[in-house]
Amino acid sequence: MVKVKDPIIDFDHLRLFTEGDPNLERDVLGIFVEQADIWIRNLEDSRDKKSWADAAHTLKGSARGVGAWRIAEICERAEELVDSSTPTERSITLGDLKAAVAAAIQCIDLHLNALQAAE
Repeated sequence: MVKVKDPIIDFDHLRLFTEGDPNLERDVLGIFVEQADIWIRNLEDSRDKKSWADAAHTLKGSARGVGAWRIAEICERAEELVDSSTPTERSITLGDLKAAVAAAIQCIDLHLNALQAAE
């Protein structure tokens, strides 16, 4: 199997996190997909610095749990924007985050389909 240098989801990390249990892997990925959507909406709807920072921080932790390093990196950037950014900078970062989450969800869907086919 070919290894991608910077995978969208680091499935080796996820397997360590879930101790190789495919059922737990499915559950964790399903929760991540649901929660990512919620936290993206919270970022979109945030009206103050605290809600923006809380949403970015929470999504960052979830992303790190499943090995979605790019999402975690963008969330970290979003947290750093709290005190010194313009609405345009936040909008650009949110766009980057939405694109990364969409790519991760697509990757997760393919992975879950492969797990299902392997049963």
